[in-house]
Amino acid sequence: MTPLLAWQQADWQRLSQYRNQQRVPQAVLLVGRSGLGKQRLARQFAESLLCSSPQAESYLPCGGCKACQLLQAGFHPDFFQLSPEEPGKDITIDQMRGLIEVLTLKPQYSQYRVIVINPADQMNLRAQNAFLKCLEEPADRSVILMITEQPGRLPATIVSRCQQFALTVPGRAQVMAWLATETLQQDLDLPYSLAQGAPLKALAYCTGNTLPLRQECFKAWLELANHKKSPVQIAELWKALPEAQLLVWLLSWVSDIIKCYYGASTQQLGNPDLQQNLQRLAQRLNLAGLFNHYQLLLASYVVVDSTVNKQLLFEEILINWQILNPISTSPSLAAKQISH
Repeated sequence: MTPLLAWQQADWQRLSQYRNQQRVPQAVLLVGRSGLGKQRLARQFAESLLCSSPQAESYLPCGGCKACQLLQAGFHPDFFQLSPEEPGKDITIDQMRGLIEVLTLKPQYSQYRVIVINPADQMNLRAQNAFLKCLEEPADRSVILMITEQPGRLPATIVSRCQQFALTVPGRAQVMAWLATETLQQDLDLPYSLAQGAPLKALAYCTGNTLPLRQECFKAWLELANHKKSPVQIAELWKALPEAQLLVWLLSWVSDIIKCYYGASTQQLGNPDLQQNLQRLAQRLNLAGLFNHYQLLLASYVVVDSTVNKQLLFEEILINWQILNPISTSPSLAAKQISH
């Protein structure tokens, strides 16, 4: 079965209270930033609800009953997951109609029927309207677990009908202790800082190629600032990369430039390893222009998971970034070493 992560004990105690008090909501909206383990917590709660012999007090699934075995095999008839059919696409009205048809039937076992919608904020307008009817007319013994990083993208009519559940952000000491058991990497400060304290994202920085990819993107961003590369050329390369992650990096770099403008210390930066280059940019860029560019990045982040043309989106961002940077005869920032 799905094990709880080290920092999820408090969240699990809160969720298990629904079982203990026999007041399980018909819809729970799990909210939290990327890297906190929302999907894992939702899966654990689903397993608990479907298990025929959950553990006393903790309500953790037993792992041995028929329901648990069916879940592990991926064949439990009362467990459903609803996600976009392709990355970056919406959850459609046809998918929602299929879910509504399922909800008209009674659960096949004596426990609950559980539906996980992830990410819930990617339902299109027609799907949202159809889903609202599900919430207004709840099905028998059905629990809907909705997962989102951006609850603001959901209409208030849906949010107000859900039990909102904000995941706990663990403290630095707990995250660092967990990372030390999961990776052999010695320097954990940078991954922790880049992940903004989200443990799973920090682990990804430690174990994958995320750090080298970030360095490559930052180098290209500097070369663009010095008019050494074309915005269209970089946008063509970047459209194959994780768009949301790229925008998070761009937002953090611009944010740190603004912090450097006001004399922030290394500890106050989200990208302490890039401080030298960020400070140089702060010395030459217009503050009002930086704030306008930051607003453009925020607006782009809101729509990046939609059907918007990703290459055109990044072309606009990168053209704006290059315009913001005056042509200079000073040595290229890109030629300077980027500290690791």
